[in-house]
Amino acid sequence: MIPNPFDQPHRRLNALTGEYVFVSPHRTKRPWQGRVEPNAPTSRPQHDPQCYLCPGNVRANKELNPNYDATFVFTNDFSAFLDDTPSADVSRHPLLRAQTQAGTCRVICFSPRHDFTLALMSAVQIRPVVDVWADQVADLGRKWKWVQVFENKGDVMGCSNPHPHGQIWASDFVPNEPAKEHIQQQKWFKENGSPLLLDYAQAEITQGERIVAQNAHWLAIVPWWAVWPFETLIQPRRQVLRLPDLNSAERDGLADLLRRLLARYDNLFQTSFPYSLGWHGAPNDEGDYSGWQLHAHIYPPLLRSATVKKFMVGYEMLAEAQRDITPEQAAARLRDLTEEHYLHSPNCRVTASTSVSAPVLRGFEDVASMSPLHATTEKWLRI
Repeated sequence: MIPNPFDQPHRRLNALTGEYVFVSPHRTKRPWQGRVEPNAPTSRPQHDPQCYLCPGNVRANKELNPNYDATFVFTNDFSAFLDDTPSADVSRHPLLRAQTQAGTCRVICFSPRHDFTLALMSAVQIRPVVDVWADQVADLGRKWKWVQVFENKGDVMGCSNPHPHGQIWASDFVPNEPAKEHIQQQKWFKENGSPLLLDYAQAEITQGERIVAQNAHWLAIVPWWAVWPFETLIQPRRQVLRLPDLNSAERDGLADLLRRLLARYDNLFQTSFPYSLGWHGAPNDEGDYSGWQLHAHIYPPLLRSATVKKFMVGYEMLAEAQRDITPEQAAARLRDLTEEHYLHSPNCRVTASTSVSAPVLRGFEDVASMSPLHATTEKWLRI
């Protein structure tokens, strides 16, 4: 019997994809002399006249944004998909296969405020974002088999504009990642008669050590198989196939959970935490999706500080994913943080890397003055 087996190098199975991640917990003490990312300044105006996403501004294609006061959705001016692409097999050889694919891309502005992020918004302000996510999936799902809702936050994640926004790419095919999840979820359901992610959630509730946050309707977990250092998985407590299927209470609960979780991310290194966030729900056709469970992945790259990120190179690219800090350690660090955003705290020390303008601080006062989402909103439980 190996003492403390999870202190040793080991592999963990990702039940959702069927792939493994290699964990090396003994490497967390190694010195770092590698790349250090610059810490982006956080001071931004409420409205930037040069921003193509701000209300009333002209976008790159010369169209004028309306003076929106909540969320705003428009077709991406530089769409990766074209909705009129004809379907055709354009393969040239059995080893040179290709298929034309159609789709469309949209942009969602989360707020008219250029200086906000989801982490700085109240649950009341996030709730319309949840609604527009659901509405867009319902709308695009009438035509497209797959609707991918996502947000890239931070220039380190390739985000070209700091204005709070996300994207939706809809296509006539199911992409690689959800296709792997479909196979695993349906296989589990066929063998066990229950959804994989609901059974997994119950195991996490029983063990408790990887849960970061929860409320009456949602769980946020650093998954057993996490690849990125502070990766989280968000899922509802009951089986839900797609975002439009969420009821009003669940949408309120999601807005609440996102605010609390994203504030913890920012608090970890006292920086605007970069990440890619995306939703996976059942495809939008008449197939059998009885084993599916709606969920979101958050993949943040930061590892040791606000300026040191994890690189997926070498072994990760050529062999399989690898991590040093264990999911249990990552969950404990996030769980032990306050849910009050550090910039909103009276004890916050404003430094050169965390400076905020007066308009931004006034924005916090606006958020603080709002009434709670519900007087009975359940407190986060720590298990």
